[in-house]
Amino acid sequence: MKDKLTERQKEILNHIQNFIAENGFPPTLREIASHFGLASTFGVKRHLDALKKKGYLKVESFASRAISLNKKSFSEIEFEKSGYDSKTISIPVVGRVAAGSPILSEENLEGMIAIDSNFFKHNKNCFALKVSGDSMINAGIFDGDLVIVSPNEKVSQHDIVVARVDDEITVKNYEKKDDKIFLIPQNKKYEPITVTQKNNFYLVGKVIGVLRWFN
Repeated sequence: MKDKLTERQKEILNHIQNFIAENGFPPTLREIASHFGLASTFGVKRHLDALKKKGYLKVESFASRAISLNKKSFSEIEFEKSGYDSKTISIPVVGRVAAGSPILSEENLEGMIAIDSNFFKHNKNCFALKVSGDSMINAGIFDGDLVIVSPNEKVSQHDIVVARVDDEITVKNYEKKDDKIFLIPQNKKYEPITVTQKNNFYLVGKVIGVLRWFN
């Protein structure tokens, strides 16, 4: 059992995971200090050392952006919101997904996002992927969005899915006709992808949500 986090440690951990999810890289100690209005990085380092000792972070010495998340530990975190009966679950952001033409997916952990568990009926094994491209704009999914994917949800006709075709991953509408599978874009500029027996096809999961930041 991991040591319980203090409120400040929870705040810093939450900030780090959201920063990584939005930017694709971790914040520096100075950026964390600035976010929390601290005059120096000494206090930040003290909290990071505690989080590292408790197993939530990895911190490499002598590097500018040296903070990385301990993926396994985040499944155990429940951020408590004072005055609000809610639990926050942490969802890993892994790789990228194309919404245009498929691009090679690097399924490495890019960060974590914290989301109110009340938004999910079934949150087990959910993860997020960053969209690249504009083929799903008529479905309200834009370049740079994060799609929340559930590998456990049953996929039905016309559902939006994340699918692997050979070594590529893409997000499209799912259709099956006469034992043939079609991945349908929601932008007239793009043609449907027809999955043949020659393809190594796998349904990664069903898209159950979209996140977008306005910067």
